Amino acid sequence: AAKGVPEEYAAALLRELAKNTRRPDTVYFGGGTPSLLGKTRLVRLLDTVRRTFSLTDDVEITLEANPADDLAELLSAAASAGVNRLSLGVQSALPEELAVLGRRHTNADVTRTVADARAAGIENLSVDLMLGLPGQTAASAAQSLAFARSLDPEHCSVYLLKIEPDTPFGRRPVESLRLPDEDAVCALYMQACEALEDFGLRQYEISNFARPGRESRHNLKYWLGAPYLGFGAAAHSFFGGKRFYYPRDWRAFCRGARPVDDGTGGDAQEYLLLRLRLCQGVDLREFRARFSRPLPERVRATAARFAEAGLCRLTDDALCLTRRGFLVSNAVLAALLADWEEEDRC
Repeated sequence: AAKGVPEEYAAALLRELAKNTRRPDTVYFGGGTPSLLGKTRLVRLLDTVRRTFSLTDDVEITLEANPADDLAELLSAAASAGVNRLSLGVQSALPEELAVLGRRHTNADVTRTVADARAAGIENLSVDLMLGLPGQTAASAAQSLAFARSLDPEHCSVYLLKIEPDTPFGRRPVESLRLPDEDAVCALYMQACEALEDFGLRQYEISNFARPGRESRHNLKYWLGAPYLGFGAAAHSFFGGKRFYYPRDWRAFCRGARPVDDGTGGDAQEYLLLRLRLCQGVDLREFRARFSRPLPERVRATAARFAEAGLCRLTDDALCLTRRGFLVSNAVLAALLADWEEEDRC
């Protein structure tokens, strides 16, 4: 098996893909490090996707990759098979921060991988950075942002570190992690937003920045409530107004386990919550036309109070979060949703 990826898993993916005949306009190979499949299997999957879904040349096809690996041959093969966008997990430019994250790549690895991607003809590059890392300061974040700029990417995603339970981070005492406090993380986020926009990457979502026309067409589907299909262990889908996912157990996936129902999706509340992740926010006229109702009065009243506090902008036709609002988006969205449910009960 290529780098430990079982052949039966690749075969199961091919079987599931062959059962579907929808024609997408984006394809995303993600959920970890799909480049570990190796070039032969990856090309087989790409060929199956292209044949099964009758892909046209303008489809956005993204590959996530780990810059620690020598990917020159794989990227060349992937580009020849249709990959036109690369998402690279850079995370940080500082060795000590990468070590904390368990990342084994170097800046030289990243630079080489970017050069290999460009040489292969992949003209759309996205890099991921992380903020709020243990020991991270404004100065170290500036180094990572400057390094990202040197790569001249078309897109950048900036994520705040989230400590998940039952992970190496989650099992350690919080005081041992040397995490920046909340105010410091907010300052790091503002710093990143300003730096990225300074070199031409416009913010279009809480964590995403792009050159005009280079926004992730695939990820926009999630926030715009468009349908999508996912294949593989733990892959999620939203299709026909329903959400479903494959079990996380890859062995169960190989045995043919069917997707698990995850309820309905696409209702008015979900629409509001997802759209408010985007800088453009909610078009209230479109909202009324789509759901045959205006935004509930309690929600509008609460949004007006948030607007007075500088956390959102509210007009007769639109509602969107400000950059300060993005920093406390979970609390803002929870308040709006609570008011919505309260109004519906009245």
